[in-house]
Amino acid sequence: MKKISEIKTEKDLQGFDGYLFGCPTYHKDMTENFKTFLFLAQKAKLEGKLGGAFGPHTHSGEAPKIIFDTMEFVYQMKMTNLGALILKEREVETTEGLRACQAYGRDFGKRL
Repeated sequence: MKKISEIKTEKDLQGFDGYLFGCPTYHKDMTENFKTFLFLAQKAKLEGKLGGAFGPHTHSGEAPKIIFDTMEFVYQMKMTNLGALILKEREVETTEGLRACQAYGRDFGKRL
């Protein structure tokens, strides 16, 4: 697991079997630093790798779906069957939220 601030070049993303990218929704979009990260990730040539996307939100929740679609259609990655994991911030630390995260991770792990 890495924070995007730790990833300086596309080489920092190479060599993994799967990728889960996450970002909260901010004003119906991704954060600016995450958009910059996605342009860098595109250079890593992740075609055919397993991918997944997640993110919390308070109101609308668009960021995980945008990330998921970018990974699937721009990067040409094999995405998880569950689609993007989108949780309201107040659900993240609940039993239901934890179970949703675990199920997503379990599905991702099985596919690896």
